[in-house]
Amino acid sequence: MADAKDSKKSGKGWIGALALVTLIAVGTGGGLGVYLLGTVEKSVDLKQREEAGKAVKVLNYTGDLSLRSVGSVVANLAEPTDSWVRIESSVVFNTGALPNPDVTLAEIRADALAYLRTLSMAQIEGANGLQHLREDLNERVATRTKGAVRELIVESLVVQ
Repeated sequence: MADAKDSKKSGKGWIGALALVTLIAVGTGGGLGVYLLGTVEKSVDLKQREEAGKAVKVLNYTGDLSLRSVGSVVANLAEPTDSWVRIESSVVFNTGALPNPDVTLAEIRADALAYLRTLSMAQIEGANGLQHLREDLNERVATRTKGAVRELIVESLVVQ
């Protein structure tokens, strides 16, 4: 009978010790988690403040620039021949870089018309087609103006 009481006391002792160790582990883990969370939040806050201080707004266009509308150009496509395209665009250039901007804009319109008449519908479909069209028109404008025009901006493109 004494052995049964000793074994019950011993079992209760082990359970009590195990419960105490578990509570200590939970408390230590919770405290460490709170400490690490605070440390991580502080470091993220510090990093965001540093990046905000370093962030400088980069402008593509600064200085004495002019924006002039080229106007709309309407042309039929090479294929299919019953399709029409209308493009409206503007050019960005340094003020005074073009001796006679109106004449240059007329030449750019004529170049765009000649180029659009060589395109097929498949060449201007989708985002890649639009990107290639912009690049090709910018190359033509740069060649025509000997680099005086910084960029041709496509404002609208309608294919019918």
